[in-house]
Amino acid sequence: MSIHIGNRKIAYDSPCFIIAEAGVNHNGDIGIAKKLIDVAAQAKADAVKFQTFKTENLMTRNLEKADYQKIGEDDTETFFDLAKRLEFSFEVFLELKNYAESKNIMFLSTPFSAEAALFLNKIQILAFKVSSGDIDNFPFLEHLIQYGKPILLSTGTAYFQEVQEVAEFFAKHNFKDLVLLQCTTSYPTPLKNIHLRVLTSFQKNFPNYVIGFSDHSQSTTLGSAARAMGALVIEKHFTLDKRLEGPDHQASLNPHELQQYIQNIRDIEIALGNPTKMIQDVESQNKITTRKSIVSKCDLKKGNRIDANCITIKRPGNGIRPKFFKTLIGKKINKDIKKDEVLHMKDIEWGN
Repeated sequence: MSIHIGNRKIAYDSPCFIIAEAGVNHNGDIGIAKKLIDVAAQAKADAVKFQTFKTENLMTRNLEKADYQKIGEDDTETFFDLAKRLEFSFEVFLELKNYAESKNIMFLSTPFSAEAALFLNKIQILAFKVSSGDIDNFPFLEHLIQYGKPILLSTGTAYFQEVQEVAEFFAKHNFKDLVLLQCTTSYPTPLKNIHLRVLTSFQKNFPNYVIGFSDHSQSTTLGSAARAMGALVIEKHFTLDKRLEGPDHQASLNPHELQQYIQNIRDIEIALGNPTKMIQDVESQNKITTRKSIVSKCDLKKGNRIDANCITIKRPGNGIRPKFFKTLIGKKINKDIKKDEVLHMKDIEWGN
């Protein structure tokens, strides 16, 4: 299974697609947003992603914040108020997209409404990322399908049956450019709640779709582990500074950690290599020095028959292989052999 996001092929024979998730870590400041783009580009992510929404269309005004979003016991700010502080106008996203392209990194954003999706489509975004909260929002997903762009869907807060239902929904619409991202909606996610083995379950049960991982942990190694397990798209939150005020900074990687995270994934991709087991060029010489051969334990005269007491097994591995030890018993030597000499196939009369 493979898809394309722009000119980037996403398949098992291609490097995985890494999304540096800026989210709302810009704190409503376009200057910070551009610095986040710089960091993502320097870390060599494939894309940098934000979140596009109008708070009034996203939530009710009296919605309380989640526990991880609360500053302290006296925090009376609503989730609506928080989101409003982190909201960018649509025009800002066009400026950010142009800035990202000037830094040679793909710009993506999560639309949280049909209106946001329409805008992102107009500025020619190459794919839609859908948050876990919209996994059962079929009217919204049906709206996105009409644009014909790849859809990257996080699956946090969902049972397997719900993932199955949404996969069937896309299948009924004959939509193939879907990426299912294993995700746990917790910020940060404890390691025991990551469950990377879900990737294997997804690969088995949804073979027609690309599988990926949206990582909300504080680890710099889980992305490479997910890649080794077959994830072809990996998303990771990052920030300029974990000490900044805001809901997602503590669950994000700092710039140095993001670079290490991405490098770890690329190292794993190189190490994954070829599924065919073979002798590598770099180990050819070592094969001779580490493998073993059948070696004479004493001087042998031409015409002598070999018995088990006159041969042994030693390095190097450039002679008759040890697996032929019993086969050699009783065979004639066709030349004089000195003690501690490696026996070769040409030294043996194999016809008797």
